[in-house]
Amino acid sequence: MARYIDEILQPGEKVLYSTNAHWIFYLPAIVAWLVTLVLLIISVTVAATIPAAVLASLAGAAVIAAVAVFYTVRGWFHRLTTETDVTDRRVVHKTGFINRHTFEIALDKIASVEVDQSISGRLLNYGDVSIVGMGEVPPQVIKTIASPLAFRSAITAH
Repeated sequence: MARYIDEILQPGEKVLYSTNAHWIFYLPAIVAWLVTLVLLIISVTVAATIPAAVLASLAGAAVIAAVAVFYTVRGWFHRLTTETDVTDRRVVHKTGFINRHTFEIALDKIASVEVDQSISGRLLNYGDVSIVGMGEVPPQVIKTIASPLAFRSAITAH
């Protein structure tokens, strides 16, 4: 699957910075996989003492593993279909596969770039970025991207 930015670059335009949705989108999957692992460990440790508990923990592990697969695929697909780039002329953001949402804003039309990070966002280096354009254009918010401060710097350094 070709990158969206490669399809829309103008002649002579260069990509200066690219980022993506942060890996934090995998957090529900990670938690589900850990719960599955704990249930499997429980089924092995109680196998000799409580046979009914083995069956219950294996059934629970199977259900949670199915949930973990769903969250893993959902996180992967979200990251695959989200692109955020800064070129020497504009900022381009695209989300979605079938229902695609894009916005582009010329660098010379950007009034300010705001970064919003929670405590966990600061620790894990992700956050929301709001791009405020000049005039009546509403701010465009890019949610949960990796390295938001580097992204802001790529925009404001130009």
